[in-house]
Amino acid sequence: MSGPTIFIIDDQASVRDALAEMLNVFGFSVETFESADRFLEVVTPAHAGCVVADVRMPGTDGIALVRKLARRNLVLPVVLISGHADVPMAVAAIKAGAEDFIEKPIDDVQLVAAINRGLARLQERQQMQRSAETLAAQFERLTPRQVEIFDLVALGYTSQAIAARLAISVRTVESYRAEIMEKMQAESVAVLVRQAVRLGRVTP
Repeated sequence: MSGPTIFIIDDQASVRDALAEMLNVFGFSVETFESADRFLEVVTPAHAGCVVADVRMPGTDGIALVRKLARRNLVLPVVLISGHADVPMAVAAIKAGAEDFIEKPIDDVQLVAAINRGLARLQERQQMQRSAETLAAQFERLTPRQVEIFDLVALGYTSQAIAARLAISVRTVESYRAEIMEKMQAESVAVLVRQAVRLGRVTP
């Protein structure tokens, strides 16, 4: 599957077909489903894209779908659509984690904008996840002594204070610090401190 796919879920075939045709015109790859339950049967973490689902459907409704995806840790933005929208329903949808809530008849521009926002946020989240994994992998490469010094540097200890605390020479501390900075790819102590915060080694 190349690029994100828009998953349209609506129990009315005419709505599915109309939305699919419109989104195809905008250059999106589209898959359609007649129910949220059918979609939940086939969706996996490998699926990348955005869900456009009706709120009111037989079986699992749109808001329940958002909650079920979240429980399964499936990170797919969901744009909910409804022909019977009311304020409490819209609030419930957003609280559940829906990307947006759009009333029928669907405004093409509004829907495409909501989908693009969802996809942009998804990409941002994936980049942050990759960045966090890279940082954790770098930290794993530190020796126990380097971890000890990493933590002390992040807590604001000077090389002299670290040397006194660990009963080693300042030169040895400086050597460790240089190795740590290289392994963590940190160009300054400020970057190292931010990394320590992200790793949960120190509290901001």
